[in-house]
Amino acid sequence: MITLSEPVQDDAPILSVRDLVVRYRTGAGTEVDAVRGVSFDLYPDQSLALVGESGCGKTTLGLGLLRLLPRLGTIPSGSVIYRTAEGREIDVVKLDRGPLRRWRWRQAAMVFQGAMNSFNPVLRIVEQIGDTLRAHADGAKPSRNEIVERGSELLRAVRLEPARVLSSYPHELSGGMRQRVLIAMSLLLEPRLLVLDEPTTALDILTQRSIVDVLAELRERHKFAMIFISHDLGVAAELADRVATMYAGQIIETGTSRDIFYTPRHPYTSGLINAVPPVAGDLPELASIGGSPPSLTSLPAGCSFQPRCSYAVEQCELAQPPLLSIEARGRGRDHEAACIRWQDVTHERKVVGRV
Repeated sequence: MITLSEPVQDDAPILSVRDLVVRYRTGAGTEVDAVRGVSFDLYPDQSLALVGESGCGKTTLGLGLLRLLPRLGTIPSGSVIYRTAEGREIDVVKLDRGPLRRWRWRQAAMVFQGAMNSFNPVLRIVEQIGDTLRAHADGAKPSRNEIVERGSELLRAVRLEPARVLSSYPHELSGGMRQRVLIAMSLLLEPRLLVLDEPTTALDILTQRSIVDVLAELRERHKFAMIFISHDLGVAAELADRVATMYAGQIIETGTSRDIFYTPRHPYTSGLINAVPPVAGDLPELASIGGSPPSLTSLPAGCSFQPRCSYAVEQCELAQPPLLSIEARGRGRDHEAACIRWQDVTHERKVVGRV
């Protein structure tokens, strides 16, 4: 049985996202909203998992939060309010280039999915750690000894041997080692917010297990808030205090881990869970969700999920339902679902898969 913990939270969220829209220009000259009016709060020391099928907007949302979108991506509307430890509010969307660069790494950092593509292949790990520390240093640049000392401290924290890793080139490390080096580098300047884009993808199951354990230990030690992007519900169940399900660029259900994995109230969330093998008991017949996600250039009328939904009624074709409050608990622990028939959604599976 999976143990789902509840975080201890401060009164004010560290990140408040309101009506965020991320838009891409296409080669044909058209524009597509890959993230459509997303709103959520993230509290200090809290871990939020973004889950959903490929193409639902998870990675685009993560990139948008840190203003790391590719050149064809823009944020035409919405706000991303970050609150510093001193209580100062920063709208990341409105930051100029200089303040934005200073905000990244020191306040927020991101661990990307492609570990190999995140490194300079011709620089040793110690040199890449040094470049980061020097680029963001206040005042005097750190010495070689200080760089080695800081790098060694964080590499040991992610269960790596500094003597071997610091002098290595990225290609000399395994995939799991490169991923842990990325996690260590993201913590170089002790940010209060960490965004991870599928850090366990393409890794074998034992390496995934190691990454999950490392992240749990680091959260306990450094007390950072975390947004964890994943299609692996088992990993999300272990690492997340709170889960948000995304579909067609919108959050369609959000709640605590226990809410989502034990009493989901959106048919899509329930369908995702039913498609994952359980960790205990006999293997039931797995049920995939029929159909395919809609194209963002031609969304269906009303609820985006209604063409694939067994609960759909005529009213579902009239308008996209907002996130409806199912249980209000305050301080980022509410259970909400964007479904007019949430009371009719039943769910029999109690345990999802895990690594």
